[in-house]
Amino acid sequence: MKENVKKLIDRLAAENRLEREEYLTLIENSGEEEREYLASLARAEREKHYGKDVYIRGLIEISNICKNDCYYCGIRASNKNCDRYRLTENDILECCDEGYALGFRTFVMQGGEDGHFTDEVMASILRKIKSRYPDCAVTLSLGERTRESYRRLKAAGADRYLLRHETATESHYGKLHPPSLTWANRMRCLTDLRELGYQVGCGFMVGSPYQTAEMLADELVFIEKFKPDMCGIGPFIPHKDTEFRDMPHGSVDLTCMLLSCIRLIHPTVLLPATTALGSLEQDGRERGILAGANVVMPNLSPASVRKKYMLYDNKLSDGAESAQAKSSLEERMNSIGYRIAVSRGDAIISNKLRSN
Repeated sequence: MKENVKKLIDRLAAENRLEREEYLTLIENSGEEEREYLASLARAEREKHYGKDVYIRGLIEISNICKNDCYYCGIRASNKNCDRYRLTENDILECCDEGYALGFRTFVMQGGEDGHFTDEVMASILRKIKSRYPDCAVTLSLGERTRESYRRLKAAGADRYLLRHETATESHYGKLHPPSLTWANRMRCLTDLRELGYQVGCGFMVGSPYQTAEMLADELVFIEKFKPDMCGIGPFIPHKDTEFRDMPHGSVDLTCMLLSCIRLIHPTVLLPATTALGSLEQDGRERGILAGANVVMPNLSPASVRKKYMLYDNKLSDGAESAQAKSSLEERMNSIGYRIAVSRGDAIISNKLRSN
């Protein structure tokens, strides 16, 4: 093992931070031995706070209609080959009914920025879910909205909000999005969500077009400073109907290494082993958990629409990725020494950490 890299890993575990150039050294100089050592420390850290529990979220993809035209996304507005759909309120409630019976205690409503889902429509859905299942948490992932919209949704019962920042580098953001979408507004949304009392999730793609190792070091600095309650990262996977169709996908190895870094930077963060990991490698989800992740998000969406929410090519939605295959997921987690928890799975002591 490279001694200089080992010293950086040990200091990251002890101090929960490094300088930007030190993160860069880790990223550029960690081989298999260093990454496994890093993962072992990350596992120890997550087990100190969360034990062997893996929290499950029931993912409900409510609409693939989106007004935006993000260059990497398969449901972008200009993709004429996308088979559009939108779930009704009743569809969503039926998903929750099924999910609750299966043992899910967090529901995640994710969708494109679809104008149908106004504050009034979403508030009605939120109140009904909370009325039926008061012991459950509800997470929204519906993109950029106004501060007042976020306030109304919080008042109606939303507990958490996932909004990937995509990149901590403003110039890079401009290479991934049209001019109508700005990095400054994405940061405004994250700030509003935090100030309004949400449990806030951010995240980024690993290996996205034009990304450099220096940018990845900036991502770790951003996580260190923002201290999200949740952080979703996954390897970039191209979609055939975008201008990035011929770009290479991101690395599972590098993604897992960054998961370990994030766990050591922010020990109590809720860290998913994302669908993208499982889409690239059969054991990608397990590798994410062994790198320090503690959340998985099986798909609760109606089977008839799962293949239509195709953010990138070959996205998993069936098999072990489906909520109905929870027993299979339990077996896979048990095989690596972890267990599925029937729990809301809230982040712990995040407010205390945030004030330090």
